[in-house]
Amino acid sequence: MLKIAILAGGRGKTAPEQALAASYLERARDTGKALGFGGFVLTEFDERQPQRLSEALSASAFAVLLDERGEAMGSVAFATWLAQLRDQGVGQVTFGIGAADGFGAQDRARARKLLSFGPQTWPHTLVRTMLAEQLFRAMTILAGHPYHRV
Repeated sequence: MLKIAILAGGRGKTAPEQALAASYLERARDTGKALGFGGFVLTEFDERQPQRLSEALSASAFAVLLDERGEAMGSVAFATWLAQLRDQGVGQVTFGIGAADGFGAQDRARARKLLSFGPQTWPHTLVRTMLAEQLFRAMTILAGHPYHRV
């Protein structure tokens, strides 16, 4: 089973985007269970202590950082990539979302992959929601559910 964790910098506990992200993660968890996916946990780190986020990410065996310099993947490619990781026996993928200043060169160098939602700069609370929705969408693609229409 491939577990999915999201580690996010910033303080978005009361932001409306947080509730939407939680909703998408719950739906991803429900859909992904039968597909060999689990977890779908979001943990927040205070942006005033970015080293805690860096430490948590460095402890992950497979860290993926959301970074504007990363690879932009379409939804089907993202779903396929997650399925490949599951099939290869990867136990957990940890997605890192930086706070206002993003990630430093050292964090980027340690990451197994850099993933981008495009060259624009997005608020970290919105990136959480976008990532959560893409995880749910990936689960529906893999399940053959009509949520994703090509």
